[in-house]
Amino acid sequence: MKEVEVVFDAKFNPSEKDIIAACEKALRARPGAVISHEVRKRSLDARGGEIKFRYRVNVALRGMEPIQPYKLQEFKDVHNAEPVIVVGCGPAGLFAALKLVQLGLKPIILERGKNVHQRKFDMAKLSKEQIVNPNSNYCFGEGGAGTFSDGKLYTRSTKKGDIREILHMFVHFGADPSILIESHAHIGSDKLPRVIENMRNCVIEHGGEVHFNSHVVDFIQSSCGWEAVVEEVNVPDSNSSGRKTYTAKNVILATGHSARDVYELFHAKGWTIEAKGFALGVRVEHPQSLINNIQYHGKYQPYLPTAEYSLVAQVDGRGVFSFCMCPGGILVPAATGEGEMVLNGMSNSARNSKWANAGVVVQVNPEDVTEFAEHGPLQVLRFQQSVEKKLFENSNSIKAPAQRMEDFCRGIVSKDLPETSYKPGAYPAPLHELLPPFVASRLQKAFPEFNKKMRGYYTNKALLLAVESRTSSPVRIPRDKETLQHLHLPGIYPCGEGAGYAGGIVSSALDGVNCAMKIAESANCK
Repeated sequence: MKEVEVVFDAKFNPSEKDIIAACEKALRARPGAVISHEVRKRSLDARGGEIKFRYRVNVALRGMEPIQPYKLQEFKDVHNAEPVIVVGCGPAGLFAALKLVQLGLKPIILERGKNVHQRKFDMAKLSKEQIVNPNSNYCFGEGGAGTFSDGKLYTRSTKKGDIREILHMFVHFGADPSILIESHAHIGSDKLPRVIENMRNCVIEHGGEVHFNSHVVDFIQSSCGWEAVVEEVNVPDSNSSGRKTYTAKNVILATGHSARDVYELFHAKGWTIEAKGFALGVRVEHPQSLINNIQYHGKYQPYLPTAEYSLVAQVDGRGVFSFCMCPGGILVPAATGEGEMVLNGMSNSARNSKWANAGVVVQVNPEDVTEFAEHGPLQVLRFQQSVEKKLFENSNSIKAPAQRMEDFCRGIVSKDLPETSYKPGAYPAPLHELLPPFVASRLQKAFPEFNKKMRGYYTNKALLLAVESRTSSPVRIPRDKETLQHLHLPGIYPCGEGAGYAGGIVSSALDGVNCAMKIAESANCK
């Protein structure tokens, strides 16, 4: 097998035949020499005068072994198999469940939130009526936070496992096959719910269980392994007692970065958890036309992808970077409890709104927030909560405090604000004073630095809205590197973003797969 790169003008959409011919030309091989090929990646190159797409292709020539197409492992009938409790139905939990089915174990998913379609009604209430459902929102519910956050499918965590398995699984359940090759693949918040629902149906059809509105409030060790105590939520007319118990030898804990009650539970029980750094800052919203113009050097055409960006700078010894960039997207409220001001971004598959938004955040370490040291492993979490509460109390609503970019850097409250995609609305506020000083000062220096890399980025046409605070977990639930079990709780597998071992859909899904495989290995050894 050989790897070759071929380049096409961005105006041109090459067929398989065109790609093969280009590969043969690049390899100086005769026509017909390529017997099989596989496009591994497609990336946009807008650096030069002409905008191009670069294709990285694996090819097999005559005399070589043909390239075998990637094949997913088959799903087994697990109706009567050994159960494994999976707490959380985000990417870590859902992909763990799918892998368990493939390995012949029965997943029992316990999800505090609603199914992926019912979640939408609670998110609409949050945006329109400022009513927060603490168990069904942008963070909690089937599919997790990523379902309504653009569905981005790229990661730098290549050491966690074979990313192809995750991408092919998405395609198997209905995602566009283009995600297999795009360097910055995404599914879109409008299309991902259907894919998630198909995954859930697969788990159930093969004998697994999925229980929504089932909030795990306690774990109890027993002679059979673990009991997960569940409290029913979001079921106002239920005649049940409200509490149920599920038992299994092993539990995959995939609760997500905002399940603060899990950290509180572990802390109250004296189970080991650790304070962990995260990043905090603002969502930055530009007109998408401005970002297109910058990134395409004034040559944007409708056939080109909506432009995105990734920026990083070192400021006063600390990283400041863009996060979760949503081209052609909108801003949404992402609070999970009353009295919180939290923002996130999302975009649909077409990425066709008139705004571009991204988090721009500063790394926060435990030593930065020593005033919360009395809270021990919850130190950074308490800091995170304090910032969200302070910004909410500034207006006593989820209307976002906001400031034009140049005004923020100069320490001036904006006299007026540009139009924003954030439906609850925004109001002029001194973000340079409301944000923690060590965060605000670094952001003020970073934005002009970013302008050196993207001329035109630093402008009063850009709006800063606060706060972007759910970038990752502020707590880590430690686990053994080999077994992936909690250091002191055999049978508990901390997993994904909520445990502090992933960041995004793909890395979380890979972590879920790895935990499922470790459980299967343990079961086979007995």
